[in-house]
Amino acid sequence: MHESSLAKQILAAVLDRARADGASRVRAVTGWVAETETLSAESLSFHFAAHARGTPADGARLELRLIHVEARCSACKRTYAPEHHVLLCTGCGSPEGELLGPTGLGIDSIEVESS
Repeated sequence: MHESSLAKQILAAVLDRARADGASRVRAVTGWVAETETLSAESLSFHFAAHARGTPADGARLELRLIHVEARCSACKRTYAPEHHVLLCTGCGSPEGELLGPTGLGIDSIEVESS
């Protein structure tokens, strides 16, 4: 269900941007989702398509790539792959880590048709 509300927010942002740019139709949206988010790119795409029905984005593709995010332990300085948002160091067990990349999700580009 989380993916459905996020897909609806993505659609709203895409439609706002397309409208502001004078586009009549959205063809595709590309972006990324961080693996720390435990979101399904496939589920987001499915819900995006469902919410887009009857809008200028009807039939548009939402293409999200999964990006890997590492963390660095503040105690032992080891770089490791965190499990979701839990930053327990896999080397020393310290909970004091820093994410070294983006989290969440983002949109890189919107492919549109102009009137």
